[in-house]
Amino acid sequence: MAKTNKELADFLRRARSQGDPARAGLPADGRVRRVPGLRREEVAFLAGVSTDYYTRLEQGRPITPSPAVVDALGRALGLDETGRAHLHDLIGGGAAPSRHPRPVQRVRPGVYQLLDALDGEPALVLGRRTDILAANRMAKALFGDFDRRPPRERNYAHWMFLDDDARSLFMDWEDQARAAVESLRFEVGRAPDDPATLALVEDLRARSRAFDAWWEQHRVHQRTYGSKRLRHPLVGDLTVDYETLTLPGDPDTTLFVYTAEAGSASKRALDLLASWTLADAPDARPERPHHAPDTPES
Repeated sequence: MAKTNKELADFLRRARSQGDPARAGLPADGRVRRVPGLRREEVAFLAGVSTDYYTRLEQGRPITPSPAVVDALGRALGLDETGRAHLHDLIGGGAAPSRHPRPVQRVRPGVYQLLDALDGEPALVLGRRTDILAANRMAKALFGDFDRRPPRERNYAHWMFLDDDARSLFMDWEDQARAAVESLRFEVGRAPDDPATLALVEDLRARSRAFDAWWEQHRVHQRTYGSKRLRHPLVGDLTVDYETLTLPGDPDTTLFVYTAEAGSASKRALDLLASWTLADAPDARPERPHHAPDTPES
């Protein structure tokens, strides 16, 4: 018996429940809507497929629609670019499950040199499932020294939800935490059978009510840029902007660089933090060698 695609079924149901009939251009038909969102037949009509075909998709049946149909479903459901990419992944764009462990992620020497060169700005290197692979001196001063944490806890989502310091650091903790959940959801779609990722999700769902509730919403998000509002114990309130760079030749590794607007109070706070921490750690370079937590399926 063919395996049911439960992730796809859940995502389609939740995306449909969040649809807006008026925004989709559907005329009022006078029927009372007992539940919010779009009806199955409405999604099917908007996507140009039969209601039976869409129903089987939403049930997670083993169907592989064409890329054109997937795009049409994304438009019908009002998905953004990340949501459409996630839909493609869930429907069958991802790689087939492998029986072999994924190789442990390691940071190239040149990336450490880059982190050294960015010493005036906080910078983090994140890998699969938001594992924190490396951080420069300023990132440790701003967020905390992840190298002091047990290897299995060197993970951004784990830190965000299970560390009290993270809750007190982020003035916009709920926004940042939701984004972490949605980023992890997006990654699960790309590698749905990765044991280490599934173990992390199971652990967080068991230990954090907030994570569990937001995971059930099945929203996806891909962090490419944004800002964070912090209340730092040493330099007070500040806002940092971040940009992300996917490393060439390693799509599972991302560099996050944090900056503050020139001449702003936040920039002065970063400069003050840099001067204070430099005195404490005159040669605080990222540890070498450093790699992802030693899990069997890292």
